[in-house]
Amino acid sequence: MKREEIEKIREAVSCAAVLEEAGFAVDIKESTRRSVKFRRGAEIVIVTHEGRGWFDPLSDDRGDVFGLMALLEHLTFSDAVDRVGDFIGYKSAPLIWKKPLSEVKPADILARWQGRRLPGSGSGAWRYLCWMRAIPTAILRAAIDQGIVREGPFGSMWAAHTDSAGLVVGWEERGPDWRGFSTGGSKVLFRLGAPDAPRLCVTEAAIDAMSLAAIENLQDGSLYLSTGGGWSPKTEAALLKLLARPGTHLVCATDANSQGDAFARRLQALAKQVDCPSVRLRPPADDWNVVLQERKEKLKSEGGERRAASPPTGSREASPG
Repeated sequence: MKREEIEKIREAVSCAAVLEEAGFAVDIKESTRRSVKFRRGAEIVIVTHEGRGWFDPLSDDRGDVFGLMALLEHLTFSDAVDRVGDFIGYKSAPLIWKKPLSEVKPADILARWQGRRLPGSGSGAWRYLCWMRAIPTAILRAAIDQGIVREGPFGSMWAAHTDSAGLVVGWEERGPDWRGFSTGGSKVLFRLGAPDAPRLCVTEAAIDAMSLAAIENLQDGSLYLSTGGGWSPKTEAALLKLLARPGTHLVCATDANSQGDAFARRLQALAKQVDCPSVRLRPPADDWNVVLQERKEKLKSEGGERRAASPPTGSREASPG
């Protein structure tokens, strides 16, 4: 097949079409405008570049539509080209977002980060984290004191990913109507707690790291980490550097689903490379933020029941709600 024909097929068939035929489905909750997550059981593939590219968040596998077909059906490149060629005329379900990506070159990461203000009481990020996601103010203030959270646009928050020198290299973006990662930034690790803490609690999102810290009352000797849902070579290198420290032990606090279990197994395999002991800490709900929100609702409900069951007195009536 001529190169022009191969390029024509590559442009005509999206990775989404290949995944859909293979039985994968879009995970809307975990998708962003730039990265659409597809699931098939425990298997996960992230589609990028408006359907032209893909990667596996739990391995180094990535590529174009031909590489995806070769991976899924164990084909050679030439056979994968022929197989993808069969899709010409096949109409896949549209990706979630169709807005074209901006061609503007991202500004310097550190300058963009420093250009955002710290959350303040009642600010957009404060309301989102404390009111919507049930993060206690003490935990948010600890993150603010460490300089790892910022106000994002439209009531969102930014949670910094830093390298081993403590420099901000990217950030997780979360808000009521938005989730993503900084354009041009690098996923390494979100870090909450003492940098030299021996107990490393690894989660999949910064909000989960803050939630677990809240549940454990920001346990002394613990460093709460987030990989931002990815597994880049930089993330692996940063984790290995932490795990190799004497006296360190790993807590795999990833989500309570097939993806979280697979992530935990990979973390434990990484720890084994440097003889670091590890345990699996599985949340009793889907993730640690759900656990935190359920606890808050339970406390609120129990508090209301106690107040209703007790006869009103002057002191109770005068006390704040």
